[in-house]
Amino acid sequence: MAAGPERYGCVHYRRKCKIQAPCCGEVFDCRHCHNEAKDSLEISIHGRHVVPRHEIKLVICSLCNKEQDVQQDCSNCGACLGKYFCAKCNLFDDDVSKNQFHCDGCGICRTGGVENFYHCDKCGCCYTYLLKDSHRCVDRAMHQNCPVCFEYLFESTKAVSVLHCGHTIHLQCLYEMRAHQQFSCPVCLRSSCDMSDKWQKLDQEVAASPMPAICQKKMIWILCNDCGMTSNVQFHILAHKCPGCSSYNTRRTRGDQAACSRV
Repeated sequence: MAAGPERYGCVHYRRKCKIQAPCCGEVFDCRHCHNEAKDSLEISIHGRHVVPRHEIKLVICSLCNKEQDVQQDCSNCGACLGKYFCAKCNLFDDDVSKNQFHCDGCGICRTGGVENFYHCDKCGCCYTYLLKDSHRCVDRAMHQNCPVCFEYLFESTKAVSVLHCGHTIHLQCLYEMRAHQQFSCPVCLRSSCDMSDKWQKLDQEVAASPMPAICQKKMIWILCNDCGMTSNVQFHILAHKCPGCSSYNTRRTRGDQAACSRV
């Protein structure tokens, strides 16, 4: 129970009820409280132990302790258990500033206002309307683990970012990658953001660093991670530019490595 005479709930939700977990029969403030207490303890032994939200059958009023079927108002004292109530997800929350809404496509409730999101059937998730005409669809993109921390993204409470390639990742994990100068998608290796400024700087660095005469005619094969083009380009110690899309997000595939070994 949170601090304050009229404040109930937990760190996840402000509401006036608790739940009985259908998986273990124990009482918790919410399914997240259950998952944090149980999942980390048992995942290494029995696998994941999480509350199936749609299977919750009993709630307990925090004011009168009445155990009852899932409903918005307490059958005993009449208290509103949650100003926002979803009978499909068995979700209660007094903080309606989150602008919660239920998405039938996702099968769960989300925050941010239904007017600001649309459901992408191919990706299997709600995205902001800002991405509707620009994001690249990937089959069930959100029904995957974060490629950095491996948390299941579809039900994660953390902010999620959609990369240019269409793959998804926790926003904080993306920030950590960039802090370590990692700008490629961990799944497909495409550039995770607009890298045109970085490529221009590399153009200048390559031009300012001419190779010695013994290497000036050396050619190697590269594969561009951004456009998929295979090319035969002049070797340079710093980086290799794709002649198709001008990206430096390339990898060497074959070529004589001994030609410049004495340099």
